[in-house]
Amino acid sequence: MVSAAWPGVELGWSRRVSVPSRAAVDPPGTVHNWHLLDNGQELEERGLTPEGTLLCVHGNPTWSYLWRSLVQAATETARPWRVVAVDQLDMGYSDRTDRFRRLEDRITDLGDLTDALQLAGPVITVGHDWGGVISLGWATRHRNQLAGVVLTNTAIHQPAHTPIPAPLKLALNPAVHAWGTKSSSAFLRVTHSLAHPPLPKDVEAAYMAPYKRARRREGIGNFVADIPAGPAHPSYPTLEAVAEGVRTLDVPALLLWGPKDPVFSDRYLRDLMDRLPRADVHRFEGAGHLVVEDRDVAGTVLRWLGQRNRNDDGDTAAPVGAPTPATEPLTDFTPLWAELDRRSAETSTAVVDMVHGDTRKLSWTELAGRVRNLAAGLAAAGVKPGDRVNLLVPPGSDLTALIYACLRLGAVIVVADAGLGAKGLSRAIKGAGPEFIVGIERGLTAARLFGWPGDRISVADLPPARRRLLGVSHTLSEITARGAASLRAGAAEPRVPAADDEAAILFTSGSTGPAKGVVYTHRQLSAMRDAVAGTYGLTAGAALVAGFAPFALLGPALGATAVTPDMDVTAPKTLTAKALAEAAAAVEATAVFASPSALRNVLDTAVELEAGNRNALANVNLLLSAGAPIGEALLDELTGLLPHASLHTPYGMTEALPITDIDLEGIRGARLDAGIAPAANGSVAGAGNGVCVGTAVEGAKICVSPLDGTGAATGDLTTEAGITGEILVRAPHVKSHYDRLWATEQISSQNPGWHRTGDVGHLDSNGRLWVEGRLGHIITTPQGVVTPVALEQSIEIADGVGRAAVVGVGPAGAQVLVAVVETVPKASEPAVANAALAAAVRHAVALEGAAASPGLAAVVVVPELPTDIRHNAKIDRARLAEWASKVLAGGRMTSP
Repeated sequence: MVSAAWPGVELGWSRRVSVPSRAAVDPPGTVHNWHLLDNGQELEERGLTPEGTLLCVHGNPTWSYLWRSLVQAATETARPWRVVAVDQLDMGYSDRTDRFRRLEDRITDLGDLTDALQLAGPVITVGHDWGGVISLGWATRHRNQLAGVVLTNTAIHQPAHTPIPAPLKLALNPAVHAWGTKSSSAFLRVTHSLAHPPLPKDVEAAYMAPYKRARRREGIGNFVADIPAGPAHPSYPTLEAVAEGVRTLDVPALLLWGPKDPVFSDRYLRDLMDRLPRADVHRFEGAGHLVVEDRDVAGTVLRWLGQRNRNDDGDTAAPVGAPTPATEPLTDFTPLWAELDRRSAETSTAVVDMVHGDTRKLSWTELAGRVRNLAAGLAAAGVKPGDRVNLLVPPGSDLTALIYACLRLGAVIVVADAGLGAKGLSRAIKGAGPEFIVGIERGLTAARLFGWPGDRISVADLPPARRRLLGVSHTLSEITARGAASLRAGAAEPRVPAADDEAAILFTSGSTGPAKGVVYTHRQLSAMRDAVAGTYGLTAGAALVAGFAPFALLGPALGATAVTPDMDVTAPKTLTAKALAEAAAAVEATAVFASPSALRNVLDTAVELEAGNRNALANVNLLLSAGAPIGEALLDELTGLLPHASLHTPYGMTEALPITDIDLEGIRGARLDAGIAPAANGSVAGAGNGVCVGTAVEGAKICVSPLDGTGAATGDLTTEAGITGEILVRAPHVKSHYDRLWATEQISSQNPGWHRTGDVGHLDSNGRLWVEGRLGHIITTPQGVVTPVALEQSIEIADGVGRAAVVGVGPAGAQVLVAVVETVPKASEPAVANAALAAAVRHAVALEGAAASPGLAAVVVVPELPTDIRHNAKIDRARLAEWASKVLAGGRMTSP
């Protein structure tokens, strides 16, 4: 029976235990009554033998209620665990001792309790807030029982030179402390307000229940007063002993973090990771201090324990929490910088920058020398192998030299571009936790404003006052000069990193949620280079225009001259036809890499081209458009500007690029094979077809995991034609793992050797892949599962329609289809489509054979569909679905 006063708690879990005390603060013979949530009796009554015990310790000012979801999950799982969630003395429903209990006392208290309970191993400690410190104190003193540790937002070390978090400093202020923590419920209410989303009223009431009177809150005030704010504090030696003892633990560890915590920021997470270097880590973006309330911590812990069970059974799985690389067996490895070394004596152009009409060139000799000097200089400045270096530098010669210098040094480059937006970029950098930031002045200003971690290195020389304000320790010119001097003096060059050392963290576009850090090793980056070179025939001596930033970085690796056109690389659609042509002319380009939105703007501004510009573009023999699938119509238009180019649109993602490839002729062939006639606007339309993205590139493999009736992937894998499912890929250049996203990585790699893309599609009888949408965008109607892309293509045939998106509105399994469209000409404001347009859209859907769909419930017009920031191409269907649900329910007709 569930307690009415404590929602989510079974009455049978609540128990009391009398425990003799050995704490120094208590007189001899003292016995305390503890309150616990304990599922042990329930498991015994059901005849179940637990795998071990989860010893859960709450912080301040919560109580064992914090762990109710973990108790429930551990009870119901196939291989259950006993959960003992304690109410610390003076807290929750345990005894009020009328003693000031310090950290040492509380660690002793917990040992007294586990002795009284006669807990045998294996025991895994689970802690939150100051309960994390206490649980680790217990762990370091009970190693014979300890099997693992789980920590949520906590801090176990407070550097003497670093101030404690501002909220705690305020709570310790003598003018606030007694009132805020004891005589009033302010500290409680402020803590509860840190939940994201807000706590339900009945849950908040349950948290408040043990602390209704001032005397019941004495422990809250004492807990705050026992925070070791400096070395002189009585509990500081115990805290230091725990912090150092943690370094010697040799058990699996799991760190689960809410980054929005105003108390325990990411710097405390980084400290824990330093002390537990083999720990598995998952940061729940958007979650805060009460991460256990904000996200599915219980489910994550159970998945982690499940992996431990598999390992104990003798399976071949990796150690607890280790990611399964989605790669093929190891391949031969040629470092990314090998071609740069080979061409280091050549005076021909390697890199060209075109910024505001100014053209700057760097020869192969100059680039190789600069990379060598930078690597030596960075090492002299304290950058070590494995250190993370965030590069806030726009594409061009500076960024190219920095990337190759870091790679040669063995540092891990962190590439999070401004295209993520201010909030997205800040989340990414804080999540990666770089030791160094190299940036232009605007980037360093943002670093100071948002409190990004890392020692600061400025690309430009700055006036002394500005330098101090931004906290700059070095400039690029100083680093370069220092490196050159050390090499002239005979200093050894940095050790070349190993093939499977981490090399780079690249961030996804953030089009399907917060941007994720994707970790690549040196071997995987080199395999990416080889896949691009082999697929497109790019050899040393080629010249490419990089209108899509990632490919500018591959130029030196390919032995190709690379030019970045005059554009805002954070906004691809700012690339103009003239800027593209001038960049092509500067290097006599044979290849162009650009995103679909950039190419659309190139076509829209082609009227500005002069004869010389057109001649430069006529020399291009390869166009590669990446970032999102590109339609046949747009490619067809581009043949007028690039008459001799083979036009390709690969399929891939930050986690693996490229995976498939198709050219314009291939798209036309796929359409004909499928029996689909071209529409008036040249799009490929037809029920169930989606966008054909071609066949796998050399070394890559593709399969799908079929969908069940709820739209979920079954987990089975098939290459059978015509079966729609989640797309899985494998290749030597697929990522190593997601950075500090353990749970996400487990889902991504649950099929060993394969990466689950989250995209949905099918293979045809010729092995070509057709993408039908995202797994999160599947619509579940009473008639069955619907994928959106084919319907969208059908709608785009209708007169007066530009782009379209189809979303589901309503509860899962009973959703209706809503079309949200851009019109031609552009609508001035969002509105329900007029009768003529709605009829035309519905007719187009029916005409193009979308017979399996249940039809459209509504058609809505918007001036512009929301897209991702980086590519300006991927439609945010999740955002549209939420918006459509509100406006069609009678809400205000705002822009999505």
